[in-house]
Amino acid sequence: MLERTLPVSEHKLIVACIPAYNEDRTLPSVIIKAQKYVDEVLVYDDGSEDMTSEVASALKAYVISSKKNQGKGVALKHLFQHALNIGADVTVALDSDGQHDPNEIPLLIEPVLNGEADIALGSRYVDGAWTDAPLYRRFGLRIINALSGGGTVKDTQSGYRAYSKRALEAMLSCEVEGYGTESEQLAIAKEHNLKIKEVPVTVLYDGLAQTSKKSPLRHGLELIDTIAKLTVHRRPLLVLGVPGTVLFSVGLIIASHLLLVFNQTRYFSVPFAIISFGAIIAGMFLIMTSLILYGIKNRAGNKT
Repeated sequence: MLERTLPVSEHKLIVACIPAYNEDRTLPSVIIKAQKYVDEVLVYDDGSEDMTSEVASALKAYVISSKKNQGKGVALKHLFQHALNIGADVTVALDSDGQHDPNEIPLLIEPVLNGEADIALGSRYVDGAWTDAPLYRRFGLRIINALSGGGTVKDTQSGYRAYSKRALEAMLSCEVEGYGTESEQLAIAKEHNLKIKEVPVTVLYDGLAQTSKKSPLRHGLELIDTIAKLTVHRRPLLVLGVPGTVLFSVGLIIASHLLLVFNQTRYFSVPFAIISFGAIIAGMFLIMTSLILYGIKNRAGNKT
């Protein structure tokens, strides 16, 4: 395991944020280990039906409780807001199921403390990292990474992250409620020109009771759905406008050809007329939708 002690000089307020849902068995170890490296541990009990809140409180963690399960994105927003409220200089987010090793917190926060990064991302796919993730998970994550358009980020779905105060403030604009919040965070980081650095970490799967509350298939479909929505929302002219323009143009070309043939032969092709009409209507719909979304996006951006 990678491990390093915190520097004793120039100490800043470091906070750990742990979203938890029915994790009373694994949470104690995560809290106790994290407390060695941070000043405050915050736990969000996301509607657990076990002793998650009680266990966290007994270990002197600050607990925020929800009566119903709302999703990881909601949990992190509550945790981040409280971290800002108490003046956190560096905030670490990690899972409650034992996947992330709290002993690596010093490694993760170092780039943020040194000003090298606004977000330090614990990565499974850079030199020095180690994971025992099953082959199907690695394959699925590679696909999600590609769909996310992570660019230079090799592990877009890692939930083990450290944030500067500036980055944390930006993350409060996240809207995704579920697991897709990691993808949204990267999109927001890009919009705010935040510096991201990947740090090699250890991510464990073997021996954990349950690394996800959903099946891998449902989890993957949720991520793909989130990525698709984010892409459409943030780049409407490219994602909708360009295909709409192509469809509209194809429809006009077919219509022109149809009229030309009719003028020469008096033959009118109903199938081609239907295709032309459908392409023109679909194209107009996509173009109008892209323009509306683009206007909404710009208006929201101007307000902020």
